[in-house]
Amino acid sequence: MSILRKLFFNLWYFQKPPWDTGISPPELIQFIEGHPPGKALDIGCGTGTNVITLAQRGWEVTGIDFASKAINHAKKKAHQEGVEVDLRVDDITQPKILTESYDLILDMGCFHSLSADETRGYIRNLGKLLSPGGTYLMYAFFKDQSQGGTGLVDADLEALSENFRLINREDGTERGKRPSAWFTYQHK
Repeated sequence: MSILRKLFFNLWYFQKPPWDTGISPPELIQFIEGHPPGKALDIGCGTGTNVITLAQRGWEVTGIDFASKAINHAKKKAHQEGVEVDLRVDDITQPKILTESYDLILDMGCFHSLSADETRGYIRNLGKLLSPGGTYLMYAFFKDQSQGGTGLVDADLEALSENFRLINREDGTERGKRPSAWFTYQHK
């Protein structure tokens, strides 16, 4: 993870980043309503909206983000909401402090922003951290081949399918612009 990229994301949190809606998505709420609470990890948790939602519904939650400014905001929000959560500055591609196993791993926007090298580390660590039979719930947008930039490509989905079984995919668009999807995987 480059220093410039970390700086860029930390700077966004001096304002309200466009991806931080402050509302947990219906896909996460639906998942919570259909599954008993367990241990959850929110990768790229930002200001902690989904960490708080999970904790309020009985989940034991850890949230990580490589942007320390985001984690500071998340800690304040969690304190204001009166929930006990574990919020850490860490990088899923090379985690320094994550050693536990989780029943649910949530990713809303981290995986699709990684380089090919980072993707390999992410998938390797995802396999270590997700409990056998655990659920990986991911929201991602697809790479626009004409414009470049970040986004999922077919090779990313193929790499995930080596260790994770696709349970559900719901296609949509990211803010009505780019193709995106919600993916539900289960650890094989």
